[in-house]
Amino acid sequence: MHSTDFMDQWDFTVFGAMLLISGLIGVYFAFFAGQETELDFLMAGRQMNAFPVSLSLSASFMSSLTLLGMPADVYLHGAKSILGVFSFLIVVFISAEIFLPIFYRLQITSTYEYLELRFNKQVRLVGTFFFIFQMVIYTGLVIYGPAIAISKVIGIGFWTEIIGTGLLCTVYCSLGGLRAVIWTDAFQFSIMVIGYASLIVQSSLHDEGLGRIFRISKEGGRLEIWDFNPSPFRTHTFWTFMIGGTLTWTSIFGINHSQVQRYLCCKSQFQAKLFKFSIQLLSFHQEYLALYINLLWLWTIVSCTVFCGLAMYTTFRGCDPLLSERIQESNELMIYLAVEILDFRGSLGLFVAAAYSGSLSTISSSINSLALVTIEDFIKPLLNNPSERTLSLISKVICLFYGILCIMIAALESLAESILQIANTIFGLVGGPLLGLFSLGMFTSWANAKGSLFGLLIGFVISAWMGVGNYWYPVPPEKVETLAPVSIENCSRINSIYTESMRVPEKLDLISWKASAIPSPEVPSIFWISYLYIGPIGTFVTLIVGSLVSFLTGGKYQEVNEECLLRRDDTIFGSWCKSK
Repeated sequence: MHSTDFMDQWDFTVFGAMLLISGLIGVYFAFFAGQETELDFLMAGRQMNAFPVSLSLSASFMSSLTLLGMPADVYLHGAKSILGVFSFLIVVFISAEIFLPIFYRLQITSTYEYLELRFNKQVRLVGTFFFIFQMVIYTGLVIYGPAIAISKVIGIGFWTEIIGTGLLCTVYCSLGGLRAVIWTDAFQFSIMVIGYASLIVQSSLHDEGLGRIFRISKEGGRLEIWDFNPSPFRTHTFWTFMIGGTLTWTSIFGINHSQVQRYLCCKSQFQAKLFKFSIQLLSFHQEYLALYINLLWLWTIVSCTVFCGLAMYTTFRGCDPLLSERIQESNELMIYLAVEILDFRGSLGLFVAAAYSGSLSTISSSINSLALVTIEDFIKPLLNNPSERTLSLISKVICLFYGILCIMIAALESLAESILQIANTIFGLVGGPLLGLFSLGMFTSWANAKGSLFGLLIGFVISAWMGVGNYWYPVPPEKVETLAPVSIENCSRINSIYTESMRVPEKLDLISWKASAIPSPEVPSIFWISYLYIGPIGTFVTLIVGSLVSFLTGGKYQEVNEECLLRRDDTIFGSWCKSK
């Protein structure tokens, strides 16, 4: 069976149009929008409006791993992922009211420039190294992750898909800089929403209405989302999302440079926020615009993916594609559903474009942010007053370098299964301790360089120990939360067009988070803790150890740049109190 058994000429036209427009945006900003300086290339001249930035924030956060993985998680484990919408509200509020005001006040270019202003050069370089390690591994994972499912439907080779994805992102990053990345992200996010919305509409028609989907999902336990069990060993509960999820995602929206870079490229702090929640509320100042509009987009796409998971359960509950071995991995479930039910012209191409856009937006954002921190933190200090044109050229070369490096990492990850499993928790392992480091600098006046650096390293070691243990010693099957099971009893009634001949060599399941445990009579139960708590553990260890060591090494006697500390009037409540 050939690729045309999945996608016809209309599908390929829609998919090709998405790729063409994405590439043309990069060409336009390279040759017609004036990218003469480093500031233009890496920070869009700090002249971006809030609306495209908000779309870019959401697009880069919702990678294809999430777009394909969240519906699969809902199908297998229920719709508890929807609780993330409450976490996002807190995350955006914290990012807008605590971290953003300080970064704007200091007018920094690299997020990790703050660490030098608050501590010293060594702490800045260590923080930058952690970020580069985190993003290179994760970006390689995003390139590799959906390649199996997407390459099957498109009908191209597995490695062709990986290399093509990496090169396309590298080209428009290298040519058009941050402006191209943001506007391409905005376009691709629109494709994501339209593609998933089309699947929702078709699912409701295929399954005889939305009411039937919700009824069957409820009967199967997929709508049992309100779990208030405080145990940290349950994977998804209200508390794991509100505590673990909030802190994990704050490490992304609050301090991760790939996100912060977008806030800082806005025209002003007014463009980076939405409303002044004080006596000026009714004047509709735009101080919170990019972050809070981004919140609406996050709610939209999460709702779409959760509903797709419910529709998937309604369709496949009697013939599970995994149990029937029609597919190999859970991250193929969404593509499989699209192939089975999308039957109007161009609809499958639109959905594949939506899933593929999740990869493109995340990869391009990562490459651009990696280039910026490398230049600001490593390259510039080695050069003697380089010209803006020289820095702009170096920026493009660095983008090309990281694009090729991430492709190589994706190839490495396809060969080493354990790297993939560990990389799936990379934001928690690295982001948690980094959040603790920035929090030490902003919230305490006694934290010094020695204590903070020591706290960061201990926090990372503890997080890594927990993450690796979580992989090697998964929760025993008898202790895993179970829902109404799926079956294969109706498989004979379903005529699948998803062909065995399209299979690629067996790959690791990227979504299930399960691994074969090393046989051991006594498995330390601490490793069964929810993965959403691994990052926060690193945060709190960094805070506690960093504070103690700083206090013991004379941190309370040091002079601190007051501009680096959080002020009461930085927050909306502080501003409101001050205005009274």
